[in-house]
Parts: sequence; C-alpha cells; structure tokens
Amino acid sequence: MRPFAFARPSDADEAVRAVAGDPEAVFLAGGTNLVDHLRLGIARPALVVDVRTLTSREITGTGDGGLRIGAAVTNSELAADRRVREHYPVLAQALLSGASGQLRNMATSGGNPLQRTRCDYFQDVTAPCNKRTAGSGCSAVGGYTRYHAVLGTNAAPDASAPQTCIATHPSDMAVALAALDARVQLRGPDGDRQIEFTELHRLPGGDPSRDTVLQHGELITAIDLPALPPGTRSAYRKVRDRASYAFALVSVAAVLRVADGRVTDVRLALGGVAHKPWRATRAEEALRGQPAIEAGFRAAAEAELAGAQPQSGLDGGNAFKIPLAARTIVATLRWLTPEA
Repeated sequence: MRPFAFARPSDADEAVRAVAGDPEAVFLAGGTNLVDHLRLGIARPALVVDVRTLTSREITGTGDGGLRIGAAVTNSELAADRRVREHYPVLAQALLSGASGQLRNMATSGGNPLQRTRCDYFQDVTAPCNKRTAGSGCSAVGGYTRYHAVLGTNAAPDASAPQTCIATHPSDMAVALAALDARVQLRGPDGDRQIEFTELHRLPGGDPSRDTVLQHGELITAIDLPALPPGTRSAYRKVRDRASYAFALVSVAAVLRVADGRVTDVRLALGGVAHKPWRATRAEEALRGQPAIEAGFRAAAEAELAGAQPQSGLDGGNAFKIPLAARTIVATLRWLTPEA
C-alpha cells in the first residue's frame, strides 16, 4: 500500500477544495470499496479525505411528496426506513440483496453507486486492464466472462469496434435508483448542481477508467427520489450463483403502473449486464399503452436484448445471460401485474 496523507475537514466545502486541489486525492465515506482497493494496490492516492460526517444522515420528505436521502445514510438505515419500504420497495429489496449486513451497516448511500467493478482482472494488478492502465488491453475479453457485460461494451456503434472493457457495474442499489428516475445532488469546485441518476454512470467507450461523469472533487451530498403515482408497484429481482453475498448475473428493477389491463407507465433497469446500470428504454417504449400480458412482456424484453453481444471465453462465455435477462424481466413484470 502506498503511504498517503489523511484529512478530516470540518465541512463539505473544505473537503471539496481539498480533493479538487490535488489530482491524487480521493474521498472516503464508508470505505467498503476503497479500502479493498488500497490493500490490493489498485487505488494509490496521495491524500484520503474523510467525508463520513460531512453530509446528511437523514431521510427527509420533499415538496413533491418524494424523499431526499442524505449521502451519509447507511444502506442498512435506508433499507429499514418505513417510507422506503412502503413507497419504494424496489430500492429496499435491492439494498437487502447486496453484500452482507456488516457491509450494509458501513456502506453509504452516496458511496454505494460509486463503487467500482468487481471484475477479477481489474482487481489483479498483474493482469492488463484498460480500466487501470489505458491502452494495456482488456484481459476479460476471451477470458473468464461469466459475470461480464453483454450490453454497451463497444467503443463505437459499429459491432466490429474493439471492446475496451466488458466489466459490469456491481451496485444493486444503483439499478433500483436508475429505475426510479432518481436525481443526484452534487457539490463541486464550481458549486452545486444536480443530474439525473441515469446520467451519472458512463459506458466504457474510449476511456474505461472513468466510471462516472463526476468532475474530480465533486461530492454526492444527497439523492432525491420522486413521488410515485398512486397504483404504482415496484420490485427488484436478482439472479446469482448463490443465495447471498454474491453479485448479480442478471438483475431487474421494475416500476410498473397498470390501469384497465394496460401498462400506463413502466420503468425498467437491468444489472449484471453492462458497464453501468442499464435503463431498458426500448422495452419501456414497447410496453407503454399495451396490454399487461406475458406475451407483451416477452416481446419487450426481446426488443431490449436484440442488440446484446455475448462474450466467448475460457468458461464457455456468457451467452446464457441474454435469455436469463429476458426471463427475469418477464417474471418481474408478471409479479407486479395486479391481475396476476
């Protein structure tokens, strides 16, 4: 581990200035991802800035009937909140399906969506990895690909373009937030701003090292959840290799409203299939206004996955993810349909 300086500022503005002023500085909140990377030699900061107590640890109502989640709220606190369980079950279920109780007690709502991939090649400093060292190559391509991406992996729309990174984003919470149309409140060297959660993460493109659109020194201060219309139902379904403490092979966050047997609103996000939480906009477009029936759910899922690119690999590849994702979408929507 590289020796580093440690700072504990008195407020968020001071923390932002400290990180923004040093290109080798990082924020530390719960540390459930960063500390692992310090030990592995993946992260080698010169300065670590503790922000755990500098943002809110409260969940408060907003003027439009939604919720504002302080960035320091732990995953355990968020999952246990009565308002979240009642009005946003997709988020509570996603949180409880991730990690372990001990980690959820430490992980923060601002830090969880920013965790980096758990790709074995990224975490092995002896393996070439474009995410760690630009231009070194992606060891996962042609390697062990069971947990890797089938959507959004190309640097260009051309299917023959080189794949610079096929790692997947690991956060369950982030998939739920993408489906909920959450907004992220940020404080940075240029002041405060907010962005749509679906705009927070990047596809690898030509620079896989950048996971998000955040500027260096920008700090998440809160996440806002919009109010959901009456009659809206939501759920999170995660398919994994074992029942707990495992990352998603495929996951689905669904927010659905059905009236008179037709889909009046739907939001879908997928996990375990892309470099970022994947908002399934093609499936949503195919579903809106249509009968809420299994055949329609299946057609929408197939439309979303039509452009998927499975990976071949030493472990037989991950083509299984495409039908698995389709079946999981259908099963989740069927579960949420009132008539079912």
